Amino acid sequence: MPTISVIIPTHNRAWVLKEAIDSVLAQDFHDFEIVVVDDGSTDNTLKILESYEQTRTVKQGHRGVSAARNAGIARAMGSLVTFLDSDDLWLPGKLSAQADFFNTHPDAMICQTEEVWIKNGIRVNPKKRHKKHSGMIFEHCLELCIISPSAAMMRRRLFDEVGGFDETMPVCEDYDFWLRVACRFPVYLIEDSLVIKRGGHPDQLSRRGCMDRYRVHALKKIIESELLDPKQYSAAVGALRKKCLIYAAGCLKRGRSREAKYYTWLSSQFRTYRGFAPTLHPSRG
Repeated sequence: MPTISVIIPTHNRAWVLKEAIDSVLAQDFHDFEIVVVDDGSTDNTLKILESYEQTRTVKQGHRGVSAARNAGIARAMGSLVTFLDSDDLWLPGKLSAQADFFNTHPDAMICQTEEVWIKNGIRVNPKKRHKKHSGMIFEHCLELCIISPSAAMMRRRLFDEVGGFDETMPVCEDYDFWLRVACRFPVYLIEDSLVIKRGGHPDQLSRRGCMDRYRVHALKKIIESELLDPKQYSAAVGALRKKCLIYAAGCLKRGRSREAKYYTWLSSQFRTYRGFAPTLHPSRG
């Protein structure tokens, strides 16, 4: 059985998929398997995959990145699991650094590395709010997603504890997943930049609209989950209120008054201490 399962979800990314797979095969740690989940591609993705004997391919209809990651998790044979988005790349020491970390930290459930960001072919520096932290980082995760799927590695049993990715969310599914992880477990940081994160291309999922709407959905889920301690709960409610009001203001600017009314209402429904104010909500429209 391999030590590490590398899961690569992909949909119509033939233009970068080979580079992603090659960056895995170039690792200086070799006890791994590669599971590529083809999420209903209509380009020449399958032809590229046929040229690799080292990969296992899972084919499914187009169901989204969450379903693709979950399909890969279900077939993972390694005790450690890591993801590589098909538009990202790994530097050669990525797997060995994280495998060594887990060997020396037997109680750790998850770690991630630093990244190099490339946007439209040009290196860019992350802003202050993107700074990665190490340890119990739940409060740092509330504003936006600061854990990268391509940089994270976790023990396979983590998914038994927190579940998989929410397949109903077209975006921010990773934000939702990391909230469930970070409220329970320390997320450790390896400070070496071992991932090349590439962005700016038209099919990048984060370019889709309504990011704040789905972050609000994820926050509402975690607040209602009863997983949070009082400090985490208060911080999550504060983040939800802020995002609701920002999103509501945007809706008003675009003439979506009924949607604005719903998010304004939602911002007042959770108290800063544990508890839900039971009020009949207006139509979302």
